[in-house]
Amino acid sequence: MSGANAFRNRAQAPAMAVDRGEWAAHERRRRRRRAAVALVLLALGLSLALAGALPTARGAAILVKAQVAQWLIERAWQDNRTHAGQASRPWPWADLTPVARLGFERQGEHRVVMDNDRPRTLAFGPGVRAGTPLPGTGGNSVISAHRDTHFALLGDVRDGDPIVVQTLDGETVRYRVAGRRIVDVNDGWVADDHGRDELTLVTCWPLDALRAGGRQRLVVTAVRLDPPRSRHFLYPLPGSTEDRVN
Repeated sequence: MSGANAFRNRAQAPAMAVDRGEWAAHERRRRRRRAAVALVLLALGLSLALAGALPTARGAAILVKAQVAQWLIERAWQDNRTHAGQASRPWPWADLTPVARLGFERQGEHRVVMDNDRPRTLAFGPGVRAGTPLPGTGGNSVISAHRDTHFALLGDVRDGDPIVVQTLDGETVRYRVAGRRIVDVNDGWVADDHGRDELTLVTCWPLDALRAGGRQRLVVTAVRLDPPRSRHFLYPLPGSTEDRVN
């Protein structure tokens, strides 16, 4: 090796070593930055997941609560029907009592009917308007429920459909849908006694309205097929809340 080459090698060797060290340090810094970015993205992803999970969890809790409430209402209805004259409430602080059961045969569904149509009651199921008879006991029984839950099925009801009522005294009464009409919320004739045993089922209209509480109501009338055994058992509760049905 010539002197000039040896000099160049000696001059270049430290420089090459410094370059490798700087490169190694650069790689370490890059790995740290990647790790930091990954941690930030992971934390952001977890935050978004938790933010999305909270409404889902609340929605699931509401659904479970509604299902439990329906089970308790069904159990109270069975108790009341088994023990005639009993007025079991589904839970101790409930201000409602199951008094009848509607069976929509073609739809394969049933609804337990409560003893009043207050807004809090309608959150759990159909209710009988104050001053009208209980279903199956004679006269015009006016029953209200929300259009997007318990009476959503009224949109599928047709003239001639059978509706079966189970009463507190163990009687089973059959009705047949006689007509459907759209009325104004203030049409008072809906609750009139027309001299026959009938059901008047009421809910807000249109069924798919974006806002609740409009001026129109869907009214489905069903007439009893067999003659009534009893007449006009009224449930004495003050006031009516039919205009709040939605």
